[in-house]
Amino acid sequence: MTRLLKYSGWFLGALLLLFSGPLLLAATGTQPERNAWQTASRDSAGIAPAAADTPEAIVQVYGARAWSWRGYFAVHTWVATKEEGADHYKVHEVIGWRQHVVSSRPDDPDRHWFGARPELYADIRGDEAKALIPDIYEAVQSYPYINEYEAWPGPNSNTFVAWVVRETPGLNVALPNHAIGKDYLGSRVGAATPGGAGYQLSLGGYVGVLAGVREGVELNILGLSLGVNPLALGIKLPGIGELALRNTNPMPEATP
Repeated sequence: MTRLLKYSGWFLGALLLLFSGPLLLAATGTQPERNAWQTASRDSAGIAPAAADTPEAIVQVYGARAWSWRGYFAVHTWVATKEEGADHYKVHEVIGWRQHVVSSRPDDPDRHWFGARPELYADIRGDEAKALIPDIYEAVQSYPYINEYEAWPGPNSNTFVAWVVRETPGLNVALPNHAIGKDYLGSRVGAATPGGAGYQLSLGGYVGVLAGVREGVELNILGLSLGVNPLALGIKLPGIGELALRNTNPMPEATP
């Protein structure tokens, strides 16, 4: 009986730890107020440079809080590309309410995700971006779950972005730990981390572990991840995301 109580206490403690982040966000009203998706903002956040004024090639990775209660747990991520000399961006993402879930179209790269302001995770420009774009297009076309979508544990929008990043040599971008679905590997058990220089193990996206230079170390339980990132000087909390002093992803060098 004592042992049973001990194990029950550990189990309840683990559940409380996993759900503490989403519960805190719900209690503090951190989610943006979005009463109806039809009227929620899809305006540009003004993060990306104007395509017409920027001749160089650009590759960017964004994320924003998911719609409705899902936003307490996870973000929705997408990839944006602009070819050299082009006067527009293309946005590549998975949208769950479509039969063919993959969307690849000209659009503003930094639009609000139905009221949630986007966050720029990575920004690659110039010759490096130019070299990446053809492989990104190929990865988008080869995504294996074009007619499948499961918000949890995947495949979903974050599974798609993780796939594109993994399948594009040189596009080493660590996705945030609360991008639920990024760890869904389908029938595979192991794969390289999206950030490169690392490896992860996952059982259907339900349970797994990840270790990489850019990502640090993550433990995934029921799709919720926690961990530490020594390179970023940060910790990772379920629902809340990474609290770090540094961004380990590629970004443009600051101009003096």
